[in-house]
Amino acid sequence: MAETAKKTNKKEKSLVIVESPAKSKTIKKILGDGFQIEASFGHIRNLPTKDPKTDNLGFDVDNNFEPKFEIIPGKKAVVKKLNDLAQKFDNIYIASDPDREGEAIAWHVRQVLKVPDEKIKRIEFNEITPKAVKYSVEHPRMINMDMVQAQQTRQILDKLVGYKLSPVLWKQMGNYNLSAGRVQSVALRMICEREDEIEAFVPQEYWSIHAELAKDGKVFEAEVAKYKDKPVEKTIKNEAEAQKIVDYLKNSDFLVSKVTNKSTKRKPTAPFITSTLQRAASSKLGFGVQKTMQVAQRLYEGIELDSGAVGLITYMRTDSTRVSDDAMAMAKDFILNNFGEKYYPETPNIYVKGKQNVQDAHEAIRPSYPERTPESIKQYLDNDQYRLYKLIWDKFMSSQMSNAEIANKSIEITAGDYTLRAGTSKVTFDGFLKLYNDAEDEKVEDSKIPDLEKGDSVDCNKITPKQHFTQPPPRYNEASLVKALEEYGIGRPSTYATIITVIQTRKYVEKRDKALHPTILGRAVSKQLVTQFSDIMDYKFTAGMEEKLDKIADKKAVWNKVLKDFYDPFMEEVNSVMKTAKKINIETGINCPNCGKPMVVRTSKFGTQFLGCSGYPDCKTVMSMNVLSEQNEENTETPPEEICEEKCEKCGSGMVFKTGPYGKYLECTNQNCKHRKPYHKSTGVKCPKCGKGIIVERKSKRGTVFYGCNAYPECDFVLWNEPTGEVCPKCGSLLVKKVLKNGDTIVCSKCAYKKEAEENAE
Repeated sequence: MAETAKKTNKKEKSLVIVESPAKSKTIKKILGDGFQIEASFGHIRNLPTKDPKTDNLGFDVDNNFEPKFEIIPGKKAVVKKLNDLAQKFDNIYIASDPDREGEAIAWHVRQVLKVPDEKIKRIEFNEITPKAVKYSVEHPRMINMDMVQAQQTRQILDKLVGYKLSPVLWKQMGNYNLSAGRVQSVALRMICEREDEIEAFVPQEYWSIHAELAKDGKVFEAEVAKYKDKPVEKTIKNEAEAQKIVDYLKNSDFLVSKVTNKSTKRKPTAPFITSTLQRAASSKLGFGVQKTMQVAQRLYEGIELDSGAVGLITYMRTDSTRVSDDAMAMAKDFILNNFGEKYYPETPNIYVKGKQNVQDAHEAIRPSYPERTPESIKQYLDNDQYRLYKLIWDKFMSSQMSNAEIANKSIEITAGDYTLRAGTSKVTFDGFLKLYNDAEDEKVEDSKIPDLEKGDSVDCNKITPKQHFTQPPPRYNEASLVKALEEYGIGRPSTYATIITVIQTRKYVEKRDKALHPTILGRAVSKQLVTQFSDIMDYKFTAGMEEKLDKIADKKAVWNKVLKDFYDPFMEEVNSVMKTAKKINIETGINCPNCGKPMVVRTSKFGTQFLGCSGYPDCKTVMSMNVLSEQNEENTETPPEEICEEKCEKCGSGMVFKTGPYGKYLECTNQNCKHRKPYHKSTGVKCPKCGKGIIVERKSKRGTVFYGCNAYPECDFVLWNEPTGEVCPKCGSLLVKKVLKNGDTIVCSKCAYKKEAEENAE
């Protein structure tokens, strides 16, 4: 009897399989000795990675697109270990991430484990806290095959598009390193089209009129807003028109015609979802999208505190703004105890996201333990972890706080036919602004305007006209691209980091000063794809496919029917293009310095890109790709917006300095000409090689300053140091300034001659 009782009381042992080993310590601490935690290290199976030039895509088109998976090379040891362990445990819990990819990983793990079905249970948790993890173990579920099929459909679609479109590019451009993708190519199109807008943009001049006014010694500024009740914004086209208004106002009386006082309430916004976290981290912390996700992953999986490994935030791949009742209650307690009753709203703030495809089983991104303030755990975090955790903590806590209250004052002042306007805003109660301000550029300030009443007369001290030029749309940076992708419904927040990384790795896009610039290769690839595959590259079509994947996950669509509907017209289009595809040259806008023919982008047999003369084999001139970057390099010199000494080489009119998308440039003042040319700071030294050009300051791709002839590419003379204009008494070459730690000196650009201090003094 004693022996039977002993067997009955035997404690069951459980194996928990997670994606990442980084979670193991955190979960082990929560579940205790009866559980062993092991990792699958992400996906363990995938569609076969055979030669993409064959038709072995890993799924059978003729058999309802049935996929055939294989263990990923390098994961066989992981699979063997998990199988060996599975035989020794009573229960096996698969705890991969709570999203589509995680569900697919859970299914693949289940497929390779050679154990009875009743031993395997699927669990998920949105945060790695004792309550969430223990609850998931107590309430396991079956693997959601609808989510798995949605993920597999996405996987098949991506492979189908990539493996069928890429060969078209190879055939046309002779470069086997090129690739196309269902989402990446559309993101590239967005960046290229923005570049087209910038290049086509013609700046328009306009003026604004500002008056310095005073009442009882208190000075404030007002701007001309209306003429005979019609808005004047951007309607004053030139200096002559502006001066007429200035002259008119100088002879006018200034009377207060309207005073408006208004109190407004500003509501806090929802806690972060994946895309808004990526955007905020980019704009406020300077983090790239990929870095944001890497740091957030670490915070989610667990950080070692005094009490052991602790998961500090909820799951970071989510598009839901929902907050659990427990989290709201913890936030309420913290706000009341630390800020007071007036900082907590009468009713809790609840946020609902408009999208229908939100996976609301997830929560928004928030701190797992709101009472763990950023400062209280700062010593355990590195700088990046602390800054991102503080951003998440501040955003979540502010989302649960009271509205801010702002007093707005608007004053209108009449001067003859013109109305001037001045305004001020003052925060009367900071509310949620005590922790977080969503507006990246907005600053709520109290500009000092005296107390005025309707009918008051004010003095005019001076009137100042200001010249402006309309600006082109800004290039995308990572944050604004994420926002655009989300607005169009292209891709998913969890994929944005990968998309942005891929288009840069492929050399389609390069990041300069945080802005995403399409390369000449990227623009050529995008042009070919948009021209030949308009459906695949269409924003609405791509977004519609994302909606179909969501419908599969929600049992509202059949996965292989979605694939069939896509496959037939897609392959018809691909086959049609492949039959007529001809090799094209990627033109660069640069002429060969030897024969004058256009230089084009070529690819070596090793995959290296370079510029080659289109006259090959008669002309074998080649150049580095860096030449393209140097041509587009932005000059950091800031010339004044004024007339320069140069004359337009086309019509002979004056030239003015302007600032454009590629930095500073010169533009002809003749409205019928508008000829432009790059601006480079001149040294005033004539080029010794061609005798025609002037040596100017330039920058290399890496930002290194050098000096070259402005007749480039006709003349390729360069120096690494600034020329003085003098020549070497020994060899006749130019003397240059050399900056040394112990002081500057003047040396020859070719021989060993060094100008002595006495000579310098002369």
